[in-house]
Amino acid sequence: MSPTRVLVFGATGYLGRRVVAALTARPGVEVVPVRRGGPPGGDHVRHDLVSTDPADLLSSTAPDAVVNCTGRLGGTATELVAANVTAVARLLDALPAATRLVTLGSAAEYGVVPVGRPVGEDAPEKPVSAYGATKLSATGLVRAAVAAGRADAVVLRVFNPVGAGAPHDTVLGRAVAAIRSAATGVRLGPLGAHRDFVDVRDIAEAVALAALATGAPGPVLNIGSGTAVVVRDAVKLLVEESGFTGQVVESDPAPDRSRAVDWIAADVTRAREVLGWRPRHDLRASVRDLWAGGSG
Repeated sequence: MSPTRVLVFGATGYLGRRVVAALTARPGVEVVPVRRGGPPGGDHVRHDLVSTDPADLLSSTAPDAVVNCTGRLGGTATELVAANVTAVARLLDALPAATRLVTLGSAAEYGVVPVGRPVGEDAPEKPVSAYGATKLSATGLVRAAVAAGRADAVVLRVFNPVGAGAPHDTVLGRAVAAIRSAATGVRLGPLGAHRDFVDVRDIAEAVALAALATGAPGPVLNIGSGTAVVVRDAVKLLVEESGFTGQVVESDPAPDRSRAVDWIAADVTRAREVLGWRPRHDLRASVRDLWAGGSG
């Protein structure tokens, strides 16, 4: 029997690296990692979804599944549309009918939700930032393609990833960088909001399950821990893990993409039922891994 071939776009990124590792660890799976830039050579294929039609690449590699880990957290509206919407549209246009697409969405698509009630995939979606709006636009394209029978695709709506290599434009990634460079104190934004932190290894496992599932898992599945944690408590765990003895001052502005959201947690019932997935790493283990591996 020939191996299952999975093409992974964004294979060198924060989430993409873990997805490649999770898929590679499975017997009978052949991973074709794709990166946007960098020097030629090595095991990676080079392709920029923002500027280039992927039809020729999909034709030449003939994957059974395609995973899209590309995207942007910040930038201008034009940059966010190109990275978060155009890239998904290009994949949907080029995707062969028998090839599954797994692409990553965001909790930011929901916007403000009722406090104390984990949000399900059928909840109203009212993003409060350009980032969330562009991720929701991409989800809309996937939903429409699935409903029309034009694609076997699923959006994994990822909540707050945490783990080694967290980028600086995430709260815990900023905290790691600040603690490593500070002598006596660090400055962060407000830390009173509640967030659902989910380990990058658990996210990668969900992606692998969705890419290899025998039945169509789509169109949208929440991927989170299911628990809302005060961000300040997550930072305290990081401070404990690092041994930092300085002061943490909450004096910087909150990021635009999440400033209006005070509380959010994922209802992950559907992912458990459809994929047999559940988060396996607790927040302390994730923070320990984050500190050991640093930020990106």
